[in-house]
Amino acid sequence: MVDLDLNFLARLLGSCNKPGSIYLGRQLHILFLKSGVLHSTLSIGNRLLQMYYRCSSSTREAQKLFEEMPERNCFSWNTMIEGYLKSGSKDKSLKVFDSMPHKDVFSWNVIISGFSKEGDLEVARHLFNEMPSKNGIAWNSMIHGYASNGRPEEAVRLFKDLSLNPLERSCGDAFVLTTVISACTKLGALDCGKQIHARIVVDKVEFGSVLGSSLVNLYGKCGDIDSANHILNLMKEPDAFSLSALISGYANCGRMNDARRIFSLRSSSCVVLWNSMISGYVANNEALEALELFSNMRRKGVQADYSTFASILSACSTLAIIDPAKQVHAHVYKVGFTNDIIIGSALIDMYSKCGRPDDACKSFSDLQAYDTILHNSMITVYSNCGRIDDARQIFETMPSKSLISWNSMIVGFSQNGCPIEALDLFCEMNILGLRMDKFSLASVISACASISSLELGEQVFARATRIGLEFDQIISTSLVDFYCKCGLVENGRKLFDRMMKSDEVPWNSMLMGYATNGHGINALKVFDQMRSVGVHPTDITFVGVLSACDHCGLVEEGRKWFNAMKLDYHINPGIEHYACMVDLYARAGLLEEAMILIEEMPFEADASMRSSVLRGCVAHGNNILGKEVAKRIIDLDPENSGAYVHLSGIYATFENWERSAQVRKLMYDKKIPKVPGCSWADSITS
Repeated sequence: MVDLDLNFLARLLGSCNKPGSIYLGRQLHILFLKSGVLHSTLSIGNRLLQMYYRCSSSTREAQKLFEEMPERNCFSWNTMIEGYLKSGSKDKSLKVFDSMPHKDVFSWNVIISGFSKEGDLEVARHLFNEMPSKNGIAWNSMIHGYASNGRPEEAVRLFKDLSLNPLERSCGDAFVLTTVISACTKLGALDCGKQIHARIVVDKVEFGSVLGSSLVNLYGKCGDIDSANHILNLMKEPDAFSLSALISGYANCGRMNDARRIFSLRSSSCVVLWNSMISGYVANNEALEALELFSNMRRKGVQADYSTFASILSACSTLAIIDPAKQVHAHVYKVGFTNDIIIGSALIDMYSKCGRPDDACKSFSDLQAYDTILHNSMITVYSNCGRIDDARQIFETMPSKSLISWNSMIVGFSQNGCPIEALDLFCEMNILGLRMDKFSLASVISACASISSLELGEQVFARATRIGLEFDQIISTSLVDFYCKCGLVENGRKLFDRMMKSDEVPWNSMLMGYATNGHGINALKVFDQMRSVGVHPTDITFVGVLSACDHCGLVEEGRKWFNAMKLDYHINPGIEHYACMVDLYARAGLLEEAMILIEEMPFEADASMRSSVLRGCVAHGNNILGKEVAKRIIDLDPENSGAYVHLSGIYATFENWERSAQVRKLMYDKKIPKVPGCSWADSITS
């Protein structure tokens, strides 16, 4: 009966493996202690040790039991080592390991694996080197530790050491091979991966789904799609991860039809396959296809995960269409993913690109956790919608700032008319000795351009030269803009002529520089050169072109390019383009055409645009239209002093002195000051 009871109690103790079982385990401990079984039966003590580590987050009771055990074996010591590692007490586990009188293979494996998983690779490698007889588990632990902690080169190097040792048979271990192939994939080391593949074939290593999947992933991500496809065909029953790897490989090469063919081979409910296909469409700018596949996925009842929604939100960002974006957001909310940082970042990016900054800000406020990337995104969002104080508050309260954080804040200040604050932040970076890149320096050069500070701008350029960025296109483009805004257009042109021009941005800077400095003919020449070398104009290009035509009074030229924007280049004119044309017509005395354009454009004309017409009316003596326009400006902008002054002058022209005086009195009563003239030097000083 005693033996039967002991066996039953031992089995009962073995069932104690959850936190709620700790109370039963303690009662059994007392029972074994009182009966004398604990000190006479080593296996009972070992099972109690296991129970305490499984059921309790504290190591105190297990440690006390271990110290009181009259007899211990390797199992006892290994249980303590494993328990300390699981509880995060690495130092204690190492101390127990060093105290072991006799270590077995499991002892070495568990301590090396534990330190490797924790990323403490120096200690793990020291232990690995001390291990008298290494096996596949130890090799795999070290190789996997290097690969998963951002050191794939050392993972591959260690495998080479393994391969060169003729006494080691672990190089044929499938898990070791899978791990090192994954490291090759991270490095993009296709040749090395091929050598390992050859070793697999020569040694006739059993070709399981895990090993096959890693090879498909290697070839797919390194662009050798034919080899990836060949491996897949060799597999008896390719699993979803192998198919997913091949789909991603085809997508990376832009072969979406082939990716879809592989996807269609299996009618699977595995979300990994759907995610690979959806992310492939997004990566290849086929956002509509991604949304369609997502709808199909929902119809088939496949449950979307975080990765699915991250890709779909990215697709909505690409399309910048708010209706599907809202629908996807509603679905994310329904499944409870809105508090995830990655999903939150994707939502913020989506609403920002859809032109809905308020919704982006609301998504940010709904989050409960933040990281540096998310904070950086919000600095940009707040800056883009003019909420620079909110952007500054996020920046100042960030627990950890990256270089992107500093750059985003500097750009935000520059874009929102705060060049002094941008320069102060740059100086703070300099004082702190923070690393600066081309974006930091280009943003500060732009801030110097805003205040026309030639000396400071050239000092920043000298800094760029010292760190080898003087020929960088982003820096050079900022300098072209800087010199032009300082009035030194020829300096800007010299720099423009010798710089590399890989896209339209430098051309736009030079064109706008000429246009804003009154050199309209030169601006149009730059435009002709730009088109002759095959650079496609953008909406910014046409702002410069139309501005140049405006300054030079080239009505027909301006009309031609305004019409060509939509007809030849498929660019819808924005309000800036309409403003240039209205001003061009008004200066040329084509006031009726200016008014027709205002009425026909898809935007509401503001006071500034109507002021162009008013100036044209005054210059060309059209007092009747001028009077109507001035009244409309006052309705739109009651504080606009220019409209009052011009309206008073128009009444005086008609010799309606009483109405002229009434307008001036109204201006006086409303305390609207006439804007005084000032010089460029005065504006800089202020």
